[in-house]
Amino acid sequence: MEGFDVVVIGAGAAGMMCAAEAALRGRRVLVLDHARAPGEKIRISGGGRCNFTNLGVHPSRFLSANPRFCISALSRYPPADFIALLDSAGIAWRERTLGQLFLEGSARQVVDLLVRRMTGAGAELRLSTPVRDLVRLETGFRLTLDAGEVAADRVVLATGGKSIPKMGATGYALDVARGFGLALVEPRAGLVPFTLAPDLLERLSPLAGVSAPARVRAGGAAFDESLLFTHRGLSGPAVLQASSYWREGEAVEVDLAPGVDLLAHLKTERGRAGRQSPAALLSARLPARLARTLAEGAAAPPRLGDCNDAVLSRLAASVNAWTFRPAGTEGYRTAEVMLGGVDTRELDSRTFEARKVLGLHIIGEAVDVTGWLGGYNFQWAWASGWAAGQAV
Repeated sequence: MEGFDVVVIGAGAAGMMCAAEAALRGRRVLVLDHARAPGEKIRISGGGRCNFTNLGVHPSRFLSANPRFCISALSRYPPADFIALLDSAGIAWRERTLGQLFLEGSARQVVDLLVRRMTGAGAELRLSTPVRDLVRLETGFRLTLDAGEVAADRVVLATGGKSIPKMGATGYALDVARGFGLALVEPRAGLVPFTLAPDLLERLSPLAGVSAPARVRAGGAAFDESLLFTHRGLSGPAVLQASSYWREGEAVEVDLAPGVDLLAHLKTERGRAGRQSPAALLSARLPARLARTLAEGAAAPPRLGDCNDAVLSRLAASVNAWTFRPAGTEGYRTAEVMLGGVDTRELDSRTFEARKVLGLHIIGEAVDVTGWLGGYNFQWAWASGWAAGQAV
């Protein structure tokens, strides 16, 4: 039976980072993945440009039942460290809005860098190699593969969560953790579009493709970014961010004119330019199709001057405080991340070792730590992978 110091299950962002760090420390490392290629989520991220981190990384921008758990790893491996890694490899990047950092070229550069780094340090990568069984022994672990068995002193679960199953995502890490008696925080889709009830969707479906700046509030959190109407409901950065804080049955509030007291503006314009239509007035701030839909929904007369205070109040509320209850979300099919996962109380925050199963480490998306949209989840992958790589 082949023997290794460390077997990393999962050749994604966290797994390859961990494998490289462990191999650089002289450990004999085997990386296994059931997929045919490593780093597939990296490859498709950021529209193919890989939003690899964010300059605004802070523990407050990560969701977890234990908000303090992420502090150790994020502070020990900050964004500057990954930036330095890219710079040393001559990979160009640039900053976009809200501190988001993207590559200038293809996301494949990051995948290639991580593969070179871990294999160059001596780690072995085996693709199209699912783990059929994982058994804890008196000392170490036995893994059953299609080609036979391997032994490992330590095992790192880095298979991610359930998001984007078409890319090969599964609940493998959660199943293994559960099998070893580790507690889970309920997994659910995060950073995911909302779906709408049939009657509301029918009214809004003509707006599919329309985008507008908005403030979207859910679960006590609010995000000022763009909102996008789709054939299924609502998407766009503001909606995706809010979805991570939303719980089934709760209302979502949308302000399509953040910072503008639209009611006061409508009343002023009624006296100043009463002949214009409400839709025309709104279209100065909103896309024309959206303005017309809102004016029709408020049953506004053709001329602003003919609108009484009740009509203006309805119209203003539909812009500044549109409240609805999503039918649900699009689920893991389109979710960018999985919320929840292995309960952080089960893990050491410095080493990511399971307290009940010594030698088993769990990192990345499988852990109950989920970042905001905009590079935060990659930074969690780098940081958790790096931290485990120093310990295995």
